[in-house]
Amino acid sequence: LVGHVLNLTSTEFQKAFDIVIQFGAILAVVVLYRKQFHWDFSFYKKLAIAFLPAGVFGFLLKDKVSEMMESTAIVAWALIVGRVIMIAVDRFYKKGTITELTEKNAFLIGCFQCLALIPGVSRSGATIVGSQLLGMTKEKAAEFSFLLAVPTITIASLYKLYKVRSLIEVSHLAQMAVGIVLSFIFAIVAIRFFLEVVKRSGFGWFGVYRIVIGVCVLISIYK
Repeated sequence: LVGHVLNLTSTEFQKAFDIVIQFGAILAVVVLYRKQFHWDFSFYKKLAIAFLPAGVFGFLLKDKVSEMMESTAIVAWALIVGRVIMIAVDRFYKKGTITELTEKNAFLIGCFQCLALIPGVSRSGATIVGSQLLGMTKEKAAEFSFLLAVPTITIASLYKLYKVRSLIEVSHLAQMAVGIVLSFIFAIVAIRFFLEVVKRSGFGWFGVYRIVIGVCVLISIYK
């Protein structure tokens, strides 16, 4: 969306840059949730189970996903539709009571994560909505969503980085380093702000914000 607003031409280097800076966001999650990343086989097993659906479908549909990534309209519509669903779930599923995650629920949350293969569908939003529908508390749903981001985004980014490795030159390293640092800083700010909003008023306002962004993008496309 930023590329669309700035009227940037999508180049292979830009795609590589977008991939590399994801590592800053991953590091932010690890730093914020470092206490949860202790040696616990059950915890890592559940993360692996939750990652599996998106890992399989992401690999099988990678070409189609890359094709959809070029469409700003798809991103905008996904922002709007996804947020309408999030607002509805937030309104009607307010009393989650589950705080301990089972392997079955981990797999089901992983299935919801597959929705994020559609560009514009928030990975965290899809998994949080899925968690709430399964009866988890909002705080636990948000926490597991961010924890699940680590294996999901890391593996996806490493795979994409391997595919575009020939495009990265020594002269690009400084730009990428700045991108990673800024990604890390803003991810920490965004996660903390998001969690504070969730605790105070749920996901409703986050949904409204996404709808407004989606509508503005559609107006800019079709005006």
